[in-house]
Amino acid sequence: MSLLYRNRLMINQDLQDPEQRKFFSPASYVHHQATVPALVKYVHGKCIDIGCGDMPYKAVIAERVTEYHSLDRERRAPDVMFVGDVQNMSMLSDNTYDSAVCFDVLEHVPNPMQAISEIGRILKPQGTLILSVPHLSRLHEEPHDFFRYTKYGLHALLENAGFDVLEMQAQGSLFSFLGHQFSTIFVCLFWHVPILKHVIFFMNKWLCVLPCSALDDMLDKKRRFALGYTCIARKT
Repeated sequence: MSLLYRNRLMINQDLQDPEQRKFFSPASYVHHQATVPALVKYVHGKCIDIGCGDMPYKAVIAERVTEYHSLDRERRAPDVMFVGDVQNMSMLSDNTYDSAVCFDVLEHVPNPMQAISEIGRILKPQGTLILSVPHLSRLHEEPHDFFRYTKYGLHALLENAGFDVLEMQAQGSLFSFLGHQFSTIFVCLFWHVPILKHVIFFMNKWLCVLPCSALDDMLDKKRRFALGYTCIARKT
């Protein structure tokens, strides 16, 4: 395991608070800025976090729902409730959940239409899905990296699976993409060094994360180079 990858996992463990973790990179920041308001507005009732990873938004979700469940293809956190594939969630019954969240998962499944259909199956009628997908991204989690999405492709995918799209918001742009590559190397190189890692994290926030987000806002207002999208859809 490389130093960068090992330190990246350590960062996820150390930065459990999403308000801290968002400053890891411009990509983390713009994802947080688009996604947390959607959670606050739409997540409700009995909710499942699909492809939950280490559950970075669990605290935000859990305080707004009656039940919080989680599913992933492996246990990246000890309290993952279900281990399984989003394309076949046979352990879950039809019409079970009032809301579902699924962040940066669809690029990693070979049949995204089946995945969206499965999410629709386990949602109650009028249930809400809060979803994020990448548009610009380097290869990651290889070989399980299959797709990138435009807003038009995501809209068609959801409508074909029986969802109404309520909102869709672009996350960042080209500077956030480029800044993420810098942050990943800059922060991860030093995260194992006490004290220095906090200095590097502070520098990265003010010299990379916030400037890249501001440059995206100034130079790509139409988001032609959107880093990704956060979408809210309702099961019809």
